[in-house]
Amino acid sequence: MSTLDDLVRVGKVRYIGASNFSGWQLMKSLAVSDRYGYARHVANQAYYSLIGRDYEWELMPLGLDQGVGAVVWSPLGWGRLTGKIRRGQPLPKSSRLHETANFAPPVDEERLYRVIDALDEIAAETGKTIPQIALNWLLQRPTVSTVLIGARDEEQLRQNLRAVGWSLSAEQVAKLDAASAVTPPYPYYPYWNGQFSERNPAPVSAQPGAREHG
Repeated sequence: MSTLDDLVRVGKVRYIGASNFSGWQLMKSLAVSDRYGYARHVANQAYYSLIGRDYEWELMPLGLDQGVGAVVWSPLGWGRLTGKIRRGQPLPKSSRLHETANFAPPVDEERLYRVIDALDEIAAETGKTIPQIALNWLLQRPTVSTVLIGARDEEQLRQNLRAVGWSLSAEQVAKLDAASAVTPPYPYYPYWNGQFSERNPAPVSAQPGAREHG
């Protein structure tokens, strides 16, 4: 942290951020900065998507409390939310999941298809593509500062950029939240009569049916 602070002070970098830190690592870094007056992390590069919402359990509340913004990587769930993956159909030959599925974050197939079904419904309502909807959902989440997109060509980049300039309705966000919900692990789940709610306030509303979808 001292070295990073030196880089800020001499003007080599303007701000510093972390990447793939756990909650305790990020909080420890911030505490060291506060103790010695060093530059603080202002950004946390993390995985977050409609099918990977673990970020919400600890890192999002930390970001809200400490003023750390998220720079989201793989916002389309390692290519699962491109609109090309469908229930009962083989994986497209062009999908990078042929190479990355073994080390990409695991996703329950039924939950993936449930999310895609919800995305299809909203695509019919809005005239937007599945990737555009998935990216727009992310950009409306607390602490999310930006998303990193990996377009293969100019057209794909232009399509992804059309995720901004409009917003999903509250009802559409709720539909996606419900479809993608899972039961958080201890001590984040809210099912013990809310007795953990003061220690672990939810940054986004718990969705009805999360227990069943877990």
